[in-house]
Amino acid sequence: MNAMRTIRANHRRQYFQRMKSSWQQYTLILPAIAAVFLFHYIPIYGVQIAFKDFRNLIGIRGSEWIGLNHFQKFIEYPMFWSILKNTVVISLYSIATFPCSLIFALMINELKNGMFKNTVQMLTYAPHFVSTVVVASMVMLFLNRESGVINHVLSAFGAQRQDFMGVPEYFSSIYVWSGVWQELGWGTIIYLAALSSISPEMIESAKIDGASRLKIVRYINLPSIMPTVITLLILRTGSLLSVGFEKTYLLQNSLNISSSRVISTYVYEVGLLNTQYSYSSAIGLFNNVINIAFILIVNGISKRVTQVGLW
Repeated sequence: MNAMRTIRANHRRQYFQRMKSSWQQYTLILPAIAAVFLFHYIPIYGVQIAFKDFRNLIGIRGSEWIGLNHFQKFIEYPMFWSILKNTVVISLYSIATFPCSLIFALMINELKNGMFKNTVQMLTYAPHFVSTVVVASMVMLFLNRESGVINHVLSAFGAQRQDFMGVPEYFSSIYVWSGVWQELGWGTIIYLAALSSISPEMIESAKIDGASRLKIVRYINLPSIMPTVITLLILRTGSLLSVGFEKTYLLQNSLNISSSRVISTYVYEVGLLNTQYSYSSAIGLFNNVINIAFILIVNGISKRVTQVGLW
């Protein structure tokens, strides 16, 4: 027993000695730790209002505990399945475009002309820095029935002009592919960094053995960056029901609302517009629990199949 206490004391002493010798690094990450604690851990205390009939005047502690009533209310809401369906459809559609950044990164990696490669990267990175409001405005301008570029092209080829923003069936495609355009170049950064770590000697050996560029990509590049790909896919799956509120709300109108009303916009409606804070918190918690369940399932499957996971 005394020996165990001595070992633990030695471990603690060594740990504090390492912290003392590396105090500069700990100082650098202190603001990030403080930000995460302030904006992610402290708000957890307020999650309990999802189980209470929250009243501003009496606060969280004084509000009546009502259990799962808000969750039941949401599930019994007549539009529940429609909202859930729209959210899942857009989310799965977005995940289906996951390979776009990977394919684009592999294509950029094959470019030999340095100036052309840098130009392509700069042009594809740029949309990421455009605000969501501007992107939504550009989408609506491009798809405008009377003055939009897309309809001008359709009209030039003899096709009929379309009111794209007014057709519910088009909304998911508009949302997803505008997101692909905005994030395609930015999403390649991690893949290009992983590709740059591949040993040049391995690639040269493959070329000497007669491997084509396609075979090098298939048998060297892809297997080498597969852990990175799987990790990013797991993280992407973990946000399955977290469809972005800003762009969805900006592209939403009375004509496409049957397809554009998702969980995040419904939370905004009942939480901020109708001030039903407890009800909206319950919906948000419901959404987060499902996302956590998905990330646990996908991580477990990934570890069994590929031996790669987040933990």
